[in-house]
Amino acid sequence: MILRTLGKAPEDLLRRRINRAPLPALAIGLPWASIMLASMASFSPVIASAPVMPPLAYMLFLTWRLMRPGLLPIWAGLPLGLFDDLYSGQPFGSGIMLWSATMLAMELIDERFLWRGFGQDWLAASGLIAAYLLLCSAFAALATGYPLPLVIVPQVLVSIALYPVMTRVVSLLDRIRLLPLKRL
Repeated sequence: MILRTLGKAPEDLLRRRINRAPLPALAIGLPWASIMLASMASFSPVIASAPVMPPLAYMLFLTWRLMRPGLLPIWAGLPLGLFDDLYSGQPFGSGIMLWSATMLAMELIDERFLWRGFGQDWLAASGLIAAYLLLCSAFAALATGYPLPLVIVPQVLVSIALYPVMTRVVSLLDRIRLLPLKRL
C-alpha cells in the first residue's frame, strides 16, 4: 500500500474515498446475519456430557450491542432471540425473553455510563453472560425437571474468557460492514 501511494498526491488518495458509502444491505444486514449464523453453531457435531460450548450467538449479539450501540434497535432481541430459540434447543421463548431483557439492560447501562472503556464493557458482558447462562439452565431445568446449576460453571468461565476474542471478530466484521461501495 505504501509503495503504491508514494507517487500519488494526498489529494488523489482522498478523492478515491470521497462520496463512497458502504453498501446498505451489507451495512445493515451483516450484524443480523452474523448473529443468525452463530445461532446455527449448535448444529456442530460436537457431543459433550455437559454444556461447554459458549453461547456464541448471544455473545456476538452482546458484543455488537456493546461496540455499536445504535446499530441494533431495542426490539432486535425479539426476532434474534426467536431465531436462537429455534436452533439452540432451549425451551421456546427463553431466548426471546432473555435477549429482549439484555437489550433493556444494555439501554440502562448506556444511560448510566455514557463513556465506557473495554474493562467496563467486559465486566458488563461478563455479568450479562453469567446471568444468561444461569437463567437458561434454570429454564432447561423447569422443562426437564432436572436442575444442573453447577454444570454450567465451565461454560460461564469459557464464555467470559472468550469475550475479547468476540470483540476482535466483531471489529473485523465491522470493518467489512463499512467497506465503501466502489463505483464502476
